Amino acid sequence: MKFTEIGLNDQLLEAIGYMGFENATPIQEQAIPPIMKGKDIIGCAQTGTGKTAAFVLPILHKLTNREESTVNTLIIVPTRELAVQIEQQIQGLSYFISVSSKAIYGGGDGKDWQADKDALKSGTDIIVATPGKLLSHMKMGYADFSSLEHLILDEADRMLDMGFIDDLTMIFKKLPEKRQNLMFSATMAAAIRKLARTLLQDPVEINLALSKPAEGVKQSVFLTFDEQKNPLLKYILEKRKDYKRIILFTSTKDKVNEIARYLSKNGLTAQGISSNLDQKEREEVLRGFRSGRIRLLVATDVMSRGIDIKEINMVINYDCPSDAEDYVHRVGRTARANEKGEAVTLVNPKDMARLSKIQDLIGSEIPQRQLPEALGEGPKWVDKKPGKGGRNFKGKGKPRHHKKKHHHKGKGGHKKQNAKKD
Repeated sequence: MKFTEIGLNDQLLEAIGYMGFENATPIQEQAIPPIMKGKDIIGCAQTGTGKTAAFVLPILHKLTNREESTVNTLIIVPTRELAVQIEQQIQGLSYFISVSSKAIYGGGDGKDWQADKDALKSGTDIIVATPGKLLSHMKMGYADFSSLEHLILDEADRMLDMGFIDDLTMIFKKLPEKRQNLMFSATMAAAIRKLARTLLQDPVEINLALSKPAEGVKQSVFLTFDEQKNPLLKYILEKRKDYKRIILFTSTKDKVNEIARYLSKNGLTAQGISSNLDQKEREEVLRGFRSGRIRLLVATDVMSRGIDIKEINMVINYDCPSDAEDYVHRVGRTARANEKGEAVTLVNPKDMARLSKIQDLIGSEIPQRQLPEALGEGPKWVDKKPGKGGRNFKGKGKPRHHKKKHHHKGKGGHKKQNAKKD
């Protein structure tokens, strides 16, 4: 469906056209009309599907020509990176509309606190905030949400995983009972459904949570011992010197600096980003990566849902993610907006069960690649899920290659670029 068929006002259509988008993604096509009609929504959609625009566009449509100076919309997100990303997208889509917005998150100084306070007191149209920092301001008594009409929770599953449920409960108690509630999550676990029952009124349910990496991602796996990982990483990167942007995901923030140091010592300059850096340092790293000044970025899973940078050529999972859903989010950083990308995962013996879960989730086997001869033999594949079949690699470091391609063609085809910025 084209955006011109959804019923958005001309100013928004002009902004969308200016950004080069014409066709709505499935989540946008299904969510925008009921949101415009005032319905509560529970949407299950993963990173890369265009869900940010799915809730931002109808809100901006409602706010066109609005004259009140009050906080109209509150968007709560789990991380500062996602808050910044959404606020930037609001600015882009509202280019031809007189709408104000502010991202509120932790890690700033006294000037940032004052700017946040001014935004909450003066009645900024749209506030995008992380739970902890927002609650800190609300406890001071000057945040006025008495005229709030829209509450949006984005990545609700991640907020619950991060332990924000108590903060969210306290925030909800301070908001007007009569409001439109929109909740988006990559998964629909029992805790999410429980939260939805307490928050939403007769919601429209949209479920696009079939977790599949984009068709343009070339996926592969190396079975490797831990001591082989660094030289294997060096080998992979030296073969990809034409790639301009590469993200390496690791399991802990302590490993971030270790990997970055190893790469730098071997002539592959890399920059790590984690919670060990303060907010300004993290923003500086992201600016460098976005501009291309930093080619290799080493990060934890915090970044898998909190970064929106186009033309990321490759994702390397230095550690296999503990949650199969996180694999999809990591891999979703590449091959965005119908581009091509590559994703390589290093799997040690302990992570083979995790790989089995990932393959079950995405519904296909990830081709296994042979280690470089100089590194010796890697571990033998052990099927951690007997009876599933097809994953019983027993050879001497020589993997089976799976040539079957899985096509997941979305609605709308490829007539023009889809709005998949998330």
